[in-house]
Amino acid sequence: MNRMTEPHGGAGNLTARYLPVDGLDGTLLGRAYVPAHMTGSVSGPSPVWIRSDGVLDLSTHAPTMSELLSHTTALKRLEPGDFPHLGSVEAILANTVNDRRDENVPYLLAPIDIQPVKACGVTFVVSMIERVIEEHAGGDPSRAEASRAKITAAIGGEIAGIRPGSKQSEALKAALIAEGLWSQYLEVGIGPYAEVFTKSQVLSSVGLGDRIGINPISNWNNPEPEVVLIVTPDGTVVGAALGNDVNLRDIEGRSALLLGKAKDNNASCSIGPFIRLFDEDFTIDDVRKATVRVEVFGEADGFRLEATSDMGRISRDVLDLVDHTINDCHQYPDGFALFTGTLFAPIQDRDVLGMGFTHKIGDLVEISSPRLGRLANRVVYSNDAPPWTFGISALMKNLKQRGL
Repeated sequence: MNRMTEPHGGAGNLTARYLPVDGLDGTLLGRAYVPAHMTGSVSGPSPVWIRSDGVLDLSTHAPTMSELLSHTTALKRLEPGDFPHLGSVEAILANTVNDRRDENVPYLLAPIDIQPVKACGVTFVVSMIERVIEEHAGGDPSRAEASRAKITAAIGGEIAGIRPGSKQSEALKAALIAEGLWSQYLEVGIGPYAEVFTKSQVLSSVGLGDRIGINPISNWNNPEPEVVLIVTPDGTVVGAALGNDVNLRDIEGRSALLLGKAKDNNASCSIGPFIRLFDEDFTIDDVRKATVRVEVFGEADGFRLEATSDMGRISRDVLDLVDHTINDCHQYPDGFALFTGTLFAPIQDRDVLGMGFTHKIGDLVEISSPRLGRLANRVVYSNDAPPWTFGISALMKNLKQRGL
């Protein structure tokens, strides 16, 4: 299976497959590789506007996505005819999801560039309990089922509906400490402070059609389908995208101090296929009530997994998560992308009864939501994914060479 679309019977209508249910009615911004013959100098990444009349290169208006997203109101004043037309949406999507990309044709990249990629963890009760299970199992999947039964029986019902940081959460904390069941994951799940960590480095995220990486030291891992908020330097949320916060359950389960090893590996962060800006038809309330679907198609064994994550069941409001990230004590002059967490906690057995789910090389992971489209990636080991070589200095040199 080379093409991202093959599990569902071929390419078909790619715009219908990867765009939102309302197609191109919303404002969709992205980032694309533009070949040298189209730039007039050297190939490189450009911010793009994805429209019904094609994909427009906005690099002369804003050379980076950070700049473009910090001044989204200026889009209303732009004349589409003033910007280079890179091709039809269908043609660029076809080259994006094709393993054998034609370097003479544009294709989509991850839709952010110099913004830091932050993430909030244990923002849903179900995933919070799974993190506690990982901790009590010491990262050993064979011990997970026994830990799950014990912990769910003890705290599962009590935690549902608890507001983080409330008097009720403090009382529950005291009771669980007395029973020897308190956990650092419960601290950030129902305590006053949200967990906020750095998911990935600037410019290292992958996008639609790219490989996602699993560190080969891991034997227990999973996708994490999430909504990613796009935030400007002043803390304004201007849009959203889909994301896969690829996670190594066994590594983090050994120690929370291994979070960086579990979360930040080559090709372990996928965002895309584009950013949908907020407007009168798509707002933060659409994020609050979004349903995010994940599907895993096993190339090696024919395995199928389908699940959904309901944003309406999140423990903290998404704007509260933003406030925990950017405030008087922490600024982001280039803006940032924020993974908001997931309800998805895969416990469906794949090979051995009681061992739950873990990835196999070749898995196709598709994450979708009706208003945000579909993000698809295939799993490889991180050391087999294309190495990350295009960093900040390379971007600055590229922009200079292109006169941007």
